Amino acid sequence: MKTMLVTLLAVLCFTGCTQHEERAFIDRLMPAPKGAGFAMPGYWIWGSSVIKGDDGKYHIFADMWAEDLGFGAWVTNTEIAHGVSDTPEGPYVFSDMALTRRDARYFDGCSVFNPRVIEFDGVYYLYYVGTTYDFPVPEPGVEWEDDWFEKAWMNKRIGVARSESLYGPWERMDHPVISPRPGCWDASITSNPSPVVNPETGKILLVYKSSPENSQPPLLLGAAEADHPQGEYRRLSDGPLFRFDTDEMLANDVEDPFVWWAEDHYELVMKDRFGHICGEDGGGIHAISSDGIHWSLSNPVKAYSRTIQWNDGTVSRQANFERPFILFEDGEPAYLFAAVGTGPSPWNFERTWNMVIPLKH
Repeated sequence: MKTMLVTLLAVLCFTGCTQHEERAFIDRLMPAPKGAGFAMPGYWIWGSSVIKGDDGKYHIFADMWAEDLGFGAWVTNTEIAHGVSDTPEGPYVFSDMALTRRDARYFDGCSVFNPRVIEFDGVYYLYYVGTTYDFPVPEPGVEWEDDWFEKAWMNKRIGVARSESLYGPWERMDHPVISPRPGCWDASITSNPSPVVNPETGKILLVYKSSPENSQPPLLLGAAEADHPQGEYRRLSDGPLFRFDTDEMLANDVEDPFVWWAEDHYELVMKDRFGHICGEDGGGIHAISSDGIHWSLSNPVKAYSRTIQWNDGTVSRQANFERPFILFEDGEPAYLFAAVGTGPSPWNFERTWNMVIPLKH
C-alpha cells in the first residue's frame, strides 16, 4: 500500500506543474566563469550563502576546514569563513572568520557549517548548523574511532546568530532554534536550514533536513514558520514535504534545499541524492508551492547538473555539486552558487570550492 501511494504521489507531482512555470530552471543556467567564486589554498571550502551589503560589496559565508584533516572532518572541524568581492561573481577574498568553535558544552561548540544569511528589520541573521561531541577534536593524522562520525552527525542542530554588520561580531544563541522530535520523521537532527521571508505575511518559512533514525536513508525535508529569525518556530506539517523512498528502495531521497519567494508562490531547488528523480545522482530538482507545505515537482524536473559548461567553451563533470544557493538582483534570481569539487568520483576530492553560475532573467 505504501509503495502504491508513493508511486501515485510521484506521478501527481510530475504532472502537476503549475502555471507559474515559464521555462525549466536548468534552461536559465549560463556558462560559468572560471576563476570566480570562493576558494582558499590549504582548505576545503563547502556550502555558501551570499548577500549584498550596505557597503555595496558582496559578502560570501562559507564552510572552511584545513585540508590536511581530510574532507570527512567537515562534521567535526568546520568553521564559517567570510569573504568579500566587488562583484557577485567574485573571486571573493577572505575577510574574517564569522563563526568558530567554542566550548563543547554548547550545542554548536565543536563545529559550525551550512550558513544562510538574511536581513530582517535592518539586522543580519546567520542561520547555520552546529554540533558538539564528547571525543577529542580530530587532528591531522589521527585515526578516527568507528563511532565518531555518527556521534557528531546525530548532534546537528540549527542555530541563528545576529549582527548589525556583515563583518560581525555575531551574537550566538545558547540553544537551537528548532530541535528534533522523538518518534517523528525528524527524530534525528535539524540541519541544512533554508530560510525565506514571505513579503506578504512578514513571516519566515524555514525548510530544513532531518531523518527518522540516523544518517542512513531516507533523508527528508520539513517546513516550519516563525515571526522572527530567532524563533519560535512552528512546524507547518506533521510529515515531511516530500517522500520518494519506498519499503523496497530507501535510498531515494533529497537534501540541500534552497527556497525562495517568487511573486505569489514559493520555489525550491534541492539535490537528488541518488538520481532516481531527475536521472542524475547529485543533480538538482525544482519544485513549486503556493503555501510552503504542498509541493509539485516541475516538468521537466531537473534544475542543474554536475556537468558544467564553462565560459571558455570547455565542459567538465564535477565530482559533486552541492548546497545550491541563489543570489537575487533586483528581485530576480541572478546567480546560482554551489559547493563543487574535482576528483575521480563523488566525495573523492582533489580540491573543493564555491563556484557561481549566472542565470538568465
